[in-house]
Amino acid sequence: MNEELKHKFYISTDKSKLNIKMIHVFLQTSYWAENIPLAIVEKSINNSLCFGLYEDNQQVGFARVITDYATSALLKDVFILEPYRGQGLGKWFVQYILEYPELQDVQRWLLGTKDAHGLYRRYGFKNLTEPERIMIRLNAHAYED
Repeated sequence: MNEELKHKFYISTDKSKLNIKMIHVFLQTSYWAENIPLAIVEKSINNSLCFGLYEDNQQVGFARVITDYATSALLKDVFILEPYRGQGLGKWFVQYILEYPELQDVQRWLLGTKDAHGLYRRYGFKNLTEPERIMIRLNAHAYED
């Protein structure tokens, strides 16, 4: 990403700056959080290390990390709004998160993606080498009233 763009955008972990409504609208139409209720988005933000990407005071991207700051971290809900894609912002955003000082002791990072494998591979993410060691428990009714 060129320096001019970097000066036009900034990243913050200040949760008071987050546009919760925009985040909710994006997530509820995403393939990974379809129909997620606003209350769940708010709870997830309250219990995560959150990163907002901004142009001036307008939020244009979001990501959060679920972590103990020592042994493991789960990178979640990473997105850049459509009009801002293709400028290198996603690469800069992910690199910033992975280089965040408080996360440098984390030994194991995880994430899920359907279509951004190339982006994450450039930062050292790989397919699971022993998928039989990772298990998942899904609650199919979590977002129902």
